[in-house]
Amino acid sequence: MYSLKGKTVYAGIAIGKIELHRKEKGSVRRYKVDDKAEELKRLERGLDKTEEELKSLYEKALVEVGESGAAIFEVHQMMLRDQDYIDSINNIIDGEGVNAEFAVAVTADNFAGMFASMEDEYFKARAADIKDISERLITVLKGKSGAEGASSEPVILAAEDLSPSETVQLDKSRILAFVTRLGSANSHTAILARTMSIPALIGVDFEDEKIDGAFAIADGIKGELIIDPDEATLEKYKALKAKEEEKARLLLEMKGKETITKSGRKIRLYSNIGGVGDLSAVLENDAEGIGLFRSEFLYLEKETYPTEEEQFNVYRTAAQTMAGKLVIIRTLDIGADKQIDYFGLEKEDNPAMGYRAIRICLDRPEIFRTQLRALLRASAYGKIGIMFPMIISLDEVKQIKEIVESVKEELRADNISYGDTELGIMIETPAAVMISEELAKEVDFFSIGTNDLTQYTLAIDRQNRRLDSIYDPHHPAVLRMIKTVIDNGHKHNTWVGICGELGADPTLTETFVEMGIDELSVSPNFILPLRKAIRNAD
Repeated sequence: MYSLKGKTVYAGIAIGKIELHRKEKGSVRRYKVDDKAEELKRLERGLDKTEEELKSLYEKALVEVGESGAAIFEVHQMMLRDQDYIDSINNIIDGEGVNAEFAVAVTADNFAGMFASMEDEYFKARAADIKDISERLITVLKGKSGAEGASSEPVILAAEDLSPSETVQLDKSRILAFVTRLGSANSHTAILARTMSIPALIGVDFEDEKIDGAFAIADGIKGELIIDPDEATLEKYKALKAKEEEKARLLLEMKGKETITKSGRKIRLYSNIGGVGDLSAVLENDAEGIGLFRSEFLYLEKETYPTEEEQFNVYRTAAQTMAGKLVIIRTLDIGADKQIDYFGLEKEDNPAMGYRAIRICLDRPEIFRTQLRALLRASAYGKIGIMFPMIISLDEVKQIKEIVESVKEELRADNISYGDTELGIMIETPAAVMISEELAKEVDFFSIGTNDLTQYTLAIDRQNRRLDSIYDPHHPAVLRMIKTVIDNGHKHNTWVGICGELGADPTLTETFVEMGIDELSVSPNFILPLRKAIRNAD
C-alpha cells in the first residue's frame, strides 16, 4: 500500500480499479494541396460540423450538469467562430498552400501559447480551451467522430488531463472518480466534475504503468489517492463512504426541489461563503445563490492590499460559476476580531464597537473605491449584489450611494462595462433596526446579521467565553428586532434576509417563515436540511 497526494476539486470517497485514460494522439501531417479554394471550403464544412457537435454537447451537458456546467460549450462555439482564429487558419492555408488540419494545428499552438503566457489566470485557462476545440476540429477534418468512448465498468479514471468535452462525454454512471496529473481547481473541467458530483483530484503525480488497473481509494476529502490499500484501511474507508452516501441520500431527496412552504410561499435559500474555494460546496448543496461572500478573506490572505485586478478575477469567478444566480458580496468587513497588520489599525479597548467595517471604508475611500470598481466590473459577468456592513445611519447609506455612482461614472469614462447591481445593507446594530423604515427607502435589500445584532442588543461580547451562558440569540428582544426589520422592509418593497448563524437554526425556521422572511443564507451544508424544514413549514 502507498499513497499519492493531490488537490481536491470535489470531495467524496471512491473505491475501485483505476483505468488510465489515454488520448489518441494522431500526428497531424503537413501536405501541399492542389486547390486552395477547395481546401478553404473543406475547412468551412469542418467548422460547421464541429459547431454542430459543440451544440449537441451543450444540450447533453445542460441535462446532465445544468446551465453553469454547460456554459463552457457555448464559450467553445464562440471561440471556434472567433475571427482572428479563423483568419489565422485561412491565411496559413492560402499562404502556404497546405492542408486544413495542419493549419488548425499551427494556429492552435500559436493561440494556446499566447494565452498561456498571459498573467491573468482566466486567460491562461483559455489555452486548454483552444487546444480542445482545435483537436475536435482536426478530428472532424480527418472524417472521424469527435465523441469519446466510455469505460466498460465503474472505475477511477486517471488521466494526464481531461478537456471539458472529454469530461462531459464520459458516461458518468461508469466513473467513480477523476484523477489527473495536470489541471487547475478553477478550470472548466474541475467545475464540471464538481457539478456532476464526481470526486476529483488534480495534481496527482502518478506513474502510468504502476496505477493502470490497480485497486485504489480516491479520497476527495483529504486529497489523496491510496494504491492497493490494506484490509484495515479498506474497511475504514468503506465505513466513511457509507456515511457519505447517507448524506448523498439527503442530496437526492432535496436537490432540485423548490424551497417553498406548504402554503406556497417561496423562500430564497442562499449560501454564506468565504471565497471561491467554497463554490463547489455551494453547487453540491444546490444553493439558489450566495447571500454572503465575505470579501475580507481576500485581504486577510495577503500581505498587502489586493489590487483591483486580483479582486475582479475573484468576483468574476464567483459570478460566472453561479451562472446568473445572485451573488451578494459584502464589502470589506475588518476590525473587531479580524485584524490585518498592513492596515495599521490602532489597538482599541473595545474593537467590536470601534473602527471597523464601513467606518474604515468611508474613512479610507481609496481602498473602498478600488473594491467597488472590481465589484462593478465583475457585475458584467453575472448577477452581483453589493452589501455594506455595520450601518448605523441614513447619512452613511447616502454617502455610500454617492461613491458608487461616482465609481460608475469613472467606469463609463473608461469605457468599462458593468451590470445592474442590487445594493443592500446589513442590519446588525439596534440603530439600524430602529431606522429600518427610513433605510428601506434607500436600498434594494436588508440582510440581518444576527451574530452582531445579538451581541449589541444584549451588550454581550460574543468573544467572551465567560458570558456564553447568557448569550442568547433566541432572546425575545432579538426576535422582535428581526420582525421589525422584516415589516419595515416590506413597507417599501425591500426584501429581507438573514445571514447570521440564527438563519440555520431549525428550531426557528417556522418562526422566520411566519415573520415573513424572504431569504435565509447559511453555510452550504445547511442548505438541504433547511430546505426540508421550509418545505414542511406552513
